[in-house]
Amino acid sequence: MTLDLLIPFLILIILVIYLIYTRSSFEKNILTSYEEKFQEWKKHNPTTEKLEEHKELVGLVFKKGYKVEVELFNEEITSHLQKGKFSIKGR
Repeated sequence: MTLDLLIPFLILIILVIYLIYTRSSFEKNILTSYEEKFQEWKKHNPTTEKLEEHKELVGLVFKKGYKVEVELFNEEITSHLQKGKFSIKGR
């Protein structure tokens, strides 16, 4: 009686293992083909746009006595100064 249930169960286990194996190999083949197509696309369409950061004069720094004053030409920069997004370089 247990043999009657064992045979279909074994067939089911074998079928599941086969389907898992074929799916993983299919996914691997698809992935390699897309990678090859991407490399070919990069070869034929080079990106020449490069963003270069440049310095921009946005204000002046003055010293009066013991105080340091900053005069800004562009008011959008005040948020960067308030957040502390600046660096100090000394000579």
